[in-house]
Amino acid sequence: MLQCCTWQMSSRLVQATSRLRSTVTQMVMEKPCILANTLGAPRGIYKCFEPCIEKHLTIIPYERFVQRKEDFADKIQAVFLWGPSGIKVDKKLLESLPNLKAVVNGGVGLNHLDIPLINSFGVKVYNNPGIVDNATADIGMSLMLASARRIVDGHNFSKFRESDYYPESSLGTDVSGATLGIIGMGRIGYKIAKRAQGFEMKILYHNRNRRPESEERAVGATYCASLKELLQRSDFVMVVVNLSPETHKLIGAKEFAMMKPNSTLINICRGLVVDQDALVDALQKKMIRAAALDVTYPEPLPRDHPLLSFPNVIVLPHVGTHTMETSQRMVERMVTNALAAITEGQLPDEVKA
Repeated sequence: MLQCCTWQMSSRLVQATSRLRSTVTQMVMEKPCILANTLGAPRGIYKCFEPCIEKHLTIIPYERFVQRKEDFADKIQAVFLWGPSGIKVDKKLLESLPNLKAVVNGGVGLNHLDIPLINSFGVKVYNNPGIVDNATADIGMSLMLASARRIVDGHNFSKFRESDYYPESSLGTDVSGATLGIIGMGRIGYKIAKRAQGFEMKILYHNRNRRPESEERAVGATYCASLKELLQRSDFVMVVVNLSPETHKLIGAKEFAMMKPNSTLINICRGLVVDQDALVDALQKKMIRAAALDVTYPEPLPRDHPLLSFPNVIVLPHVGTHTMETSQRMVERMVTNALAAITEGQLPDEVKA
């Protein structure tokens, strides 16, 4: 008799637990669902940021969606993109998500998205302007300083040295007092100019539109109407433009030939703005002193790529916004944009074709 009662109690407990799990699952699924790459997937959202999303939204990992499309397709109302090499938002995906309202991009650049195609499905596109500016400007200055002062070489010498002799080839070059040419004086370019002021640099810039004189004076910047003039006068050339048909391989063989032999190219925008084959050739022929890149094509570069063989080249894996604070703000803004689209509220960061 005791065994029977125990079995019945155990059975009721199992049933109650099952009902509770079902209720919790239902409550979780009542939150709007988003499709996203998560930790372990290329360009996935790190696990530490998932709680910020899950306060308001239910994450459907892309790998789970692919396996069980029939369970999730109707529920997904937004797609979160964390970098250009993540989920491919193409016609096939758009057709498979009948209730999709938004494609929310973590960064600013949208060259990896076909916005007219997405809009044709009645889906809005959002990005993250402003939030990434400081972190991206910081990485630009970091690359300039690290390249000029041979920081990576110094670290490797300390770690792997076979003698105590620090070679003549390790001599760097001054940043203070040097001339910085900024190609693209938008929000990020202007913040770089502000930072460069602290190093007493002479600042040149080339842009589609000239900044007001008051803004030029505020950072001590001089406008160059032609790209050629900027390249010929600059010790450091920093590229900070959006990728577009006009800026595709903006810096190529002709431009490298205009640069000083002791100059350094720094690219922090998109890899395809620089012709990498021409860059390899310029480095081999010592047409420029060095290069420092946060962006390449493809990303990451194959390990046997020629650019990785030069001692005077620094290559980072596109980490311009890769800080805890900036990433947190980006994720929070993505949630805000997604909720705005889902509730048809005010649209803070919509990008139209």
